[in-house]
Amino acid sequence: MSIEKVQVITGGNETCLNRAGSGEAILFLHGSGPGATGLSNWQHALPEFASKYLTLAPDFIGYGGSTHLETPPQGMRAWMRLWVDQMVNLLDTLEIERAHLVGNSLGGAVALQLLMEAPERFDKVVLMGPAGAPMQLPPELDRIWGFYEDPTEATMRNAIRWFSYDEGFIADRLTEISRMRLEAALRPDVRRSYEAMFPAPRQRHLDELVVPESALKRINQPVLIVHGRDDKIVPYTTSLHLMEHLPDSRLYLMGQCSHWSQIEHKEAFHHLLWNFFGGVL
Repeated sequence: MSIEKVQVITGGNETCLNRAGSGEAILFLHGSGPGATGLSNWQHALPEFASKYLTLAPDFIGYGGSTHLETPPQGMRAWMRLWVDQMVNLLDTLEIERAHLVGNSLGGAVALQLLMEAPERFDKVVLMGPAGAPMQLPPELDRIWGFYEDPTEATMRNAIRWFSYDEGFIADRLTEISRMRLEAALRPDVRRSYEAMFPAPRQRHLDELVVPESALKRINQPVLIVHGRDDKIVPYTTSLHLMEHLPDSRLYLMGQCSHWSQIEHKEAFHHLLWNFFGGVL
């Protein structure tokens, strides 16, 4: 099924939205890699689930084809405020009262914030390699968030290698993917936004994403957490923490998998989501 790309007014900003299918809505939230977009993260999931669901993958403000502010906010809390309001405004504009929610990495932290602020808008929730729990900044994530200190094809290629456990599955396309992501990342507006999101020292950005345990315990939605055992970007201990404090949660830990379970192990990932949304898991 083909994916449609449209521009949607969300509050005072524009959201670039990739969508396919019809039916109950699934809102897919992307991660924070340089050049990331809704489509780059969810290129396989959107057509997979469009056979039964309305699949939605927006670009966050400051990413891809969505609004890039001339004066970007400083600090992760200010960016989070923008993204949470953007997602609620998107559902309002599309006249969607309630949706399933899937958040990858940074998108997982945004998903948790949405569940705290607008729980009535969401049904079942999937968190994949999620931020939002206490963690120490891994050197790989420090390099990814500091990409513009050395914005070269070699740096981008290394970052993509860290996202996968076995780069063999993309070996024939590694150069192509690196160049495509680099071209997207080097757009002046994308660079301006990204450098404002993650200035050094970067541990503070992770700390600002942490959702308090008392708030996690009040999230009543069913939550499926999927994490790669070998994740170099966000260690799976974050998911153990979330599993301990989210009342209605289940965790699937994938061996031989890093940060790209939705791409590196897409068949297993899709199988889990079909069963979870279908009430089997």
